[in-house]
Amino acid sequence: MAATIKKNLKTILPIALGIFLVWYSYATTAVEDRRQIIYFIRQADLFWVSISIFLGILGHISRAIRWNYMLAPLGYTPKLQNNVLIILVSYFANLGIPRTGEVLRATALRTYEGVPFEKGFGTILTERIIDVVMLFIVVFLAFILQTEVIIEVLNKKGFDIKTLFLFLAVAITVVGGCVLFIKRSTIPLAVKVRNFASGLLDGVLSIFKMKKKGLFLLHTLFIWTCYIGMLWIIKFTVPETEMLTLSQLLVAFVAGAFAMAATNGGIGLYPIAVSNALALFGISVVSGDAFGWIIWISQTIMIVVFGAISFLLLPLLNRK
Repeated sequence: MAATIKKNLKTILPIALGIFLVWYSYATTAVEDRRQIIYFIRQADLFWVSISIFLGILGHISRAIRWNYMLAPLGYTPKLQNNVLIILVSYFANLGIPRTGEVLRATALRTYEGVPFEKGFGTILTERIIDVVMLFIVVFLAFILQTEVIIEVLNKKGFDIKTLFLFLAVAITVVGGCVLFIKRSTIPLAVKVRNFASGLLDGVLSIFKMKKKGLFLLHTLFIWTCYIGMLWIIKFTVPETEMLTLSQLLVAFVAGAFAMAATNGGIGLYPIAVSNALALFGISVVSGDAFGWIIWISQTIMIVVFGAISFLLLPLLNRK
């Protein structure tokens, strides 16, 4: 019973939070500002929105190609069209219930390509680790390129940079101590954690055993270039954001990425996070909100439309 309640809460709470944030954003915005935001959204040039969506699709196709590089050492080479459709369906599923997309993706790969669930799921976990690494690289780049702005914001929020670095040093020390304890401990729980971590590490290191490591790296860079490009292109849809630089938009990208992880597909939170990030560079709340909503709506429409189409096409194209 408790497990069922916990599972339902994990599904309901992110959606409820997203809906609340949409309402809160609407309720706290002045009537005239709301009209202006809606005006910007309606006037958004569909040419730039279409290019943004096109970049998103290219990123998903590249991810499908890269997936085969990971599956090849395991002895499997699924059809590219199936990979693309399965990936789009998984993102579509994640909009409804967080993290179900990964399970559905591995299940669909087993159903249509005969890849054992655990092997397919292992490659998906490795992908997620790579995505986290790439996100932190982008975070690092954003911090390096906009150090002064970020430090100024931290100071205004009451964060002292020395204290922050001290906190990071303590955190690294604690994590290092935990890793050392788990590595040497014979406690059953520690052994389970060690074995799980070892499996994840093996998955990451398996990348270096691939025959096409260079192409794998190129596709990884291309995928994240597409993700950043999707947001960068949208700057041309709002007059005030046209002059934003790539480094400034990287800050907004990072804010949006963490918002996506907090609620289902970033519903409610994504536009707020992006708008607050753009405010650091003098963008008005109206233009920032419009920018955030345009990029979120375009991304969500892409996932819903192509995800639904993929859901219908998968069984039709694999009837045999």
